[in-house]
Amino acid sequence: MERRSFLQGAVLGAGLTGTTLAGAGSAGAAVNAPASTGPLPNTRPQDPADLPFVTDPGERRGEMLYRTFGKTSEKISAIGMGGFHLGKGAVTDDEATRLIHAGIDRGITFMDNCWDYNDGRSELRMGAALAQGGYRDKVFLMSKMDGRTKAEALKQIDQSLLRLRTDRIDLVQHHEILRYDDPDRVFAEGGAMEGFLEAKKAGKLRYIGFTGHKDPRIHLQMLEVAAERGFHFDSVQMPVNVMDAHFRSFSHLVLPYLVQNGIAPLAMKTFGDGVILKADAPIKPIEYLHFSLNLPVSVVITGIQNQRDLDQAFEAVKTFTPMDKAAVAELLSRSKPYALEGKYELFKTSATFDGTAKNAAWLGDDVQGVKKLAPVME
Repeated sequence: MERRSFLQGAVLGAGLTGTTLAGAGSAGAAVNAPASTGPLPNTRPQDPADLPFVTDPGERRGEMLYRTFGKTSEKISAIGMGGFHLGKGAVTDDEATRLIHAGIDRGITFMDNCWDYNDGRSELRMGAALAQGGYRDKVFLMSKMDGRTKAEALKQIDQSLLRLRTDRIDLVQHHEILRYDDPDRVFAEGGAMEGFLEAKKAGKLRYIGFTGHKDPRIHLQMLEVAAERGFHFDSVQMPVNVMDAHFRSFSHLVLPYLVQNGIAPLAMKTFGDGVILKADAPIKPIEYLHFSLNLPVSVVITGIQNQRDLDQAFEAVKTFTPMDKAAVAELLSRSKPYALEGKYELFKTSATFDGTAKNAAWLGDDVQGVKKLAPVME
């Protein structure tokens, strides 16, 4: 769905097209009111199970499934190892290394990370693990940058390269596209995209994507701004889970566009850092993973901070077979009572997961064009 179409539909649904409002107009301004304003537009899916599904689970090799990364020839593991959890204080340096090596040895190739995770500790730990025994060359390494300016983005990319102990990151993504002005800042003259493209030309990164977890309409805005500038993203990372299908749904509003345009969908927030499990919905953890694997995503990125998490991820792959619409509908019927208000998707309905909102300096200063135009704020 194009964002313009979405907004047009919202206006039509509100009954405002072709009419003017009555009442508080300026003196002498005649205004007409519609006979009925009608209901507000329904942004919830009428059928939560009306989703695109995989028919082929992926290429099975050993304990892992492998799927294509967008429209490229790259094959990546259907399960990705989340970098945030590996950098938590509850995990030691040695345990993080052990988990990374064990995951790669069993078939995980997609490594997720971010410049800001745990003040850089996540990248440092992953870099130390990948520097041993040739593990770096066995993985598809991704990290994310918060900077919205060229200068800040380039600085963060160079810091990530040092921490990850590598000369190139396979995929670098604009992190936390949460605000409607983020796309314009990224694509502005002197914006972060200029830095990404310069780093790509220098061989520091191979592919470019973006991430966000707040509202699918902001993802559509980012995609529209990119399309207007003739830029094609290689990947988009977003929440995909059994709650999302009912509320402010990325799977409904964004996923079809990505599939149609050859952009690799990267699924995250399967468990919402454990918050979604606190709903105590009658759904087994492995069913959460099966639901995400059942959509046409390139990878399901999940937090792994102990052996149980690692084994559960591989068990989900081992037992996964594509589900039909009836099976998905039954699963979603069990999540619906807990999902309708976004109570357990805190990344959508609170600032809990919004690192850049709490650390605005990570984004960098305004670009020169904005500074020249901006009025003096007293």
